[in-house]
Amino acid sequence: SAALGCVYRLKGRSEAKPLAVCLGRVADVYRYCQVRVPKELLEDLLPGPVTLVMQRSGELNKDLNGGCRLDANCALDIAKHKELSPLIRGRCLNLNVSHVCRMTIWPCPSFQEFQDLWPHLSLVIDGGPIGDSHSPECRLGSTVVDLSVPGKFTIIRPGCALENTTTILQQKYGLLPSQGSCS
Repeated sequence: SAALGCVYRLKGRSEAKPLAVCLGRVADVYRYCQVRVPKELLEDLLPGPVTLVMQRSGELNKDLNGGCRLDANCALDIAKHKELSPLIRGRCLNLNVSHVCRMTIWPCPSFQEFQDLWPHLSLVIDGGPIGDSHSPECRLGSTVVDLSVPGKFTIIRPGCALENTTTILQQKYGLLPSQGSCS
């Protein structure tokens, strides 16, 4: 709980805005979320530039996203870098994946971009740049998809993988976009 408060303060982020949890592997999703989609769908999207929102289980810290409108849900991501997966795998306390950069410069495709924050962090892992740092798409962040309603999906943030993600959800798995989804 104290660490979550530190992340919000460091980022200058409102506690009404949710944070995502980074897991080490797709199998860990079942521990922290009530999964209502096929395992193959999870494996098609994760790891990748996608953050999924699902109904949370009782395993998550009650203070994680307690103040946001999606407080019954959990946003999650799977570690994309081989250096990160073993660090996270099997841990009760999972890494908060919310980009460490302040809200005004988010996201940071390179760890050098948040060098001024290093003294406030316990650990910095340089897994290399995220995408092509010269491309404007690298600053779009992940595509955030709510999968908490069976048979439907809602795009919360289009991000950099919108087209591929909606194609997988609609054509391969037959999910329907919810009203208000930007797909």
